[in-house]
Amino acid sequence: MAVKLNKPALEHARSLVRQGKVVKDERDAWSEDAPSASDENAYVDKRGWTDYSHWHLGIDPDASDKTKGRYSFPFGDFTKVHRCAVISLESRAAQFDHDEIAKAAKDLLELIDKE
Repeated sequence: MAVKLNKPALEHARSLVRQGKVVKDERDAWSEDAPSASDENAYVDKRGWTDYSHWHLGIDPDASDKTKGRYSFPFGDFTKVHRCAVISLESRAAQFDHDEIAKAAKDLLELIDKE
């Protein structure tokens, strides 16, 4: 899997943070705050795959278009960026040597904490 940084998603996340659309929750809250599979399906049905992709810092260009498997490292609930999601994805990205994604997440976390 050749996951790369999804630059449009990173810009979307930064924009949301600058607009104050952030949940400054604790590290372990993401397991409860993350959208369910049915929430994701409803979002895709309503907004499409491009909008769905803007909520994930990872993209696998080798994966099939219009599949959830193409996108990884979610950072929010389709309305706001969650601090806990950014912490979680930074850790997972570093664990699996996705250095560019881990750095982007770290920078995003700094922006969240600064705002």
